[in-house]
Amino acid sequence: MRKIIKVLAFASISLSSMVHAAGYGVVDLEQVVENSTYLKAQNTTLQQSIKPQTTRLEQLGKELDAMKQKAQASKLSEAEMKKMSAEYQTKLNELNGIQQGLQTKVQASLQVMNKTLDARIKQVAEQLRKENSLDVVLNKNSALAYDAKYDLTDKMIQKVNAIK
Repeated sequence: MRKIIKVLAFASISLSSMVHAAGYGVVDLEQVVENSTYLKAQNTTLQQSIKPQTTRLEQLGKELDAMKQKAQASKLSEAEMKKMSAEYQTKLNELNGIQQGLQTKVQASLQVMNKTLDARIKQVAEQLRKENSLDVVLNKNSALAYDAKYDLTDKMIQKVNAIK
């Protein structure tokens, strides 16, 4: 029995000497996102792609406002009022359709951008973890306290931006 206890004690001492302190790194994900050339390029592309629709929305908004003012400012016959009401409804339907289409397009684009950036960040985090022999890479905002020498944010930004 004593032999078993000695063997177990020796084994636990041996195992505890093999366990090392956890190496960690921290990354400011907010800063990574803000400095992402990928997101900046995607946002520019998205803005350019929706510009015709946003311009049309502005134009329709002005036309609808002008129609409201005209209807309120002047006495129109019933036929003119009916015609203006139909025209107003047509423009309003067009405006609503464009808005819905834009919203769908922007949401889909944002989902793709977020998914792509998330994959890039995870890929680079794993790469940094391996390169620096770390056990874990944490989001800086999740850590209550850390030593600044473990901050990998600048390296993360460089590597994420280097992915094509």
